[in-house]
Amino acid sequence: MTNQVAAIPASAKPPAWEQYRARLEAYAHANVNYDTSRQSEYTGATGWRIDDYVTDLPAEAPGPPEAAGSFAAAQDVLRRYAFPPPDLITGYFDPGVPLEKRIMVLRAHFLVFNFYFGVRVSEVTDEARRDTPEGPERVWGYGYRTLEGHFEKGQIDFTIHKNLTTGAVQFRIHAVSQPGHIRNPFYWLGFKLFGRMLQRKFAHESQRRMCKLVAASLAGEPLPAQPLAAPAGSIDS
Repeated sequence: MTNQVAAIPASAKPPAWEQYRARLEAYAHANVNYDTSRQSEYTGATGWRIDDYVTDLPAEAPGPPEAAGSFAAAQDVLRRYAFPPPDLITGYFDPGVPLEKRIMVLRAHFLVFNFYFGVRVSEVTDEARRDTPEGPERVWGYGYRTLEGHFEKGQIDFTIHKNLTTGAVQFRIHAVSQPGHIRNPFYWLGFKLFGRMLQRKFAHESQRRMCKLVAASLAGEPLPAQPLAAPAGSIDS
């Protein structure tokens, strides 16, 4: 006689973010790890990294975004934070919290290690018509700031742009960052050696994944499910 355990249906499993509820609650009381009142002073001349990345998405007809076009598809991907490469960064958040109040736990994976960091959405951009040298644009997106304990300090903004005259659609990333305070000397050395490479990898792979997910959405495919567990064989730091 054998004891059989019935498999739990996928629909009965708690959502992935529930695993991180305690971390989310802790980060709700954490402070941003740099002085945001001096944000305008943070430039390359003062020791900060300023990064900008742009990638083209499928164009639409001129005029406001289409209901089922690439702008709307990119909005959905961005709102769900589905664009980062899951083998590098996965974000967990309570979907019931409004975007402008969102706190996220970011699980960063490098080699065999998992690191957990907190970020807080700082602002949501929602402009029906922004005047630019290339013509008026519809712009939507958000940015977040790093919280205490993060290996970096700064802000990163993700935005979707549609040129209302040409119909061109783009995904843009703008980041202002500097290494944070890392107490562990082993982690400090690792971040010093690999941190910049990983920043660029995050940006470039996020652009590629955004393009892939938007194309899939336009083809009628659903977004992939959020990873429930850390990569096999990995170690939580």
